[in-house]
Amino acid sequence: MAASDAPAATSGAVPDAVPDATPGAVPPKLLPDAIHRAVRPGTALLRLETTHSRRGVLDGAWWPRSRDLATELPALITALTGHLGPIARVGVDATAWRDIPPRLVIDDQVVHLDSDPVGDDTVLITRGHNDHFALLVVPPDTTADAAREAMARAVRADNITRAAQILIAPTTDPAAGGAAP
Repeated sequence: MAASDAPAATSGAVPDAVPDATPGAVPPKLLPDAIHRAVRPGTALLRLETTHSRRGVLDGAWWPRSRDLATELPALITALTGHLGPIARVGVDATAWRDIPPRLVIDDQVVHLDSDPVGDDTVLITRGHNDHFALLVVPPDTTADAAREAMARAVRADNITRAAQILIAPTTDPAAGGAAP
């Protein structure tokens, strides 16, 4: 499945448009126009690159609303469980999140959390014993345009760019008090 066919989950789900030959159709590998209208700074948005090859560096992208993992992670895990099945473990960057618990119970399922100060702008989702999905984490204070651009790059099947490199472009809103990385 091409990145443009990947599921999108927001606080109000926005279905992806399917590329076709009609005027105004979404070109392959771009986020649909509906996303541009629905995504506002702080919206949690999940995109998964769902090709069978999984050759890209990243499998998807996530734009959480805050750095509070206990608040943000349940919605992500619920969305992922619907597409991937039960999630056993989540690896996070200890420097990117506040108050990381060792585990959370989400939808009656225990999800173990691993945290290390890796600084790689990703979360590593594990389902089963050894099936990992790496998601780019777009910082919560990122502008909507920069977030859409970063997420679109992350979900491309041919992406070989690491998460930190995708986020190098100015991605925060100076008016909101953020600084570019």
